Amino acid sequence: MKIFNSLTMKKEEFVPIEPGKIRMYVCGPTVYNLIHIGNARPMIVFDTARRYFEHKGYEVNFVSNFTDVDDKIIKAAIEEGVTAEEISQRYIEECKKDMAAMNVRPATTHPLATKEIGGMIGMISKLIKKDYAYEKNGTVYFRTRKFNEYGKLSHKNLDDLRSGFRTLKVSGEDEKEDNLDFVLWKPKKEGEPAWKSPWCEGRPGWHIECSVMAKKYLGDEIDIHAGGEDLIFPHHENEIAQSECANGVPFARYWMHNAFLNINGTKMSKSLGNFFTVRDIAAHYDLQVLRLLMLSAHYRTQLNFSEELMASAKSSLERITNAAGHLLDLVTNGADGELTEKEEALLTEARKFAESFDAHMDDDINTADALSDIFELVKFANITTTDGCTKAYARALHQELEALCDILGLICDVPDEALSAEVEAKIAERQEARKAKDFARADAIRDELAAMGIELMDTKEGVKWKRKA
Repeated sequence: MKIFNSLTMKKEEFVPIEPGKIRMYVCGPTVYNLIHIGNARPMIVFDTARRYFEHKGYEVNFVSNFTDVDDKIIKAAIEEGVTAEEISQRYIEECKKDMAAMNVRPATTHPLATKEIGGMIGMISKLIKKDYAYEKNGTVYFRTRKFNEYGKLSHKNLDDLRSGFRTLKVSGEDEKEDNLDFVLWKPKKEGEPAWKSPWCEGRPGWHIECSVMAKKYLGDEIDIHAGGEDLIFPHHENEIAQSECANGVPFARYWMHNAFLNINGTKMSKSLGNFFTVRDIAAHYDLQVLRLLMLSAHYRTQLNFSEELMASAKSSLERITNAAGHLLDLVTNGADGELTEKEEALLTEARKFAESFDAHMDDDINTADALSDIFELVKFANITTTDGCTKAYARALHQELEALCDILGLICDVPDEALSAEVEAKIAERQEARKAKDFARADAIRDELAAMGIELMDTKEGVKWKRKA
């Protein structure tokens, strides 16, 4: 299995630190509002990567944090007249609801930054003791130039970075030994949450939070660190510097980063009016549609979001669910008995789609091509489940389809919905009208149901229905 490593800028054979086990850290959202669809992409992508690792037989310790202390959280708390903790707890719960709706599995651990302050103070103290950090008037800075490998992830040159800084210094910049030094701890401001430390009453810098949480729940050296490409610099670069200077070992062996999400070809922005939360999308679509769209492109390529592409993803998902539903009907209504010789041969052929699926996923989690394998299996199932096929054959095909969909976090079986007594009565009346060859009445009832949002389908297994979008 190969993974593109942002650190080396090439695909590398994946070899875990400990055979059979993977330690994986994914940067989670800052919880000051409902999550947006840009947040959703890494959640879906790396949940899928985790599912595939587990499919391959790995035991995955998957850690994804919630940043629950931040300027944006504090600002939202002040605007509402509540505590920062109230804001963060509210939106952690809302985030978990959206994750569940996207079929993103809970992490092994979801650490909160505010619960790990002691560990942050400990790591900062260690960095000061090793002369990688220094304190000025209560603020603690990291000595960036003292870490010789700074810039190895972002592939930035220190001198180029330094020349790019503004000449005009912001408050506190003149206290730094170097413009590139970054904050590990800062004094509190009026109305902000704060914790006692050896330097002042204050709070941690953003970067130190993830270093400490990764160390506590995964160890000094981890297999995979992942997140959006916008985090490469400075966040992930600073994590590397802090962690490797404090712990004395490489921080992460493999770095995975997903590309940006655009809206109709343009960067998502509130000022442009093209900003969508996951909840906005859920008002119009099943979030399985959003998940399929996110997986329809390779995670390292930019993904465009548009109404047209969502409509296309919805149709694609329906191809899968309709095929699964058809197979389940045959499991109930197909012929009894064991697999025929012909069906045995067809199943052998069908399993080649799973082999192709694995090959594509082994190539840097290529979900776009893996999805193509699922659609090839759907096409194969639709063609080969003719009249008279056995229940056993339909069941085996359904299991193949369900297994591949589950790796991608796609739910292929749509649960039956309860119909109102009125709708059920109309469907029954239509059936009677068809038996009596009163096709005008049968068509009229179909139109009445369509107006109520119920679409009927006459199949060889009987009448079926679905709700219209």
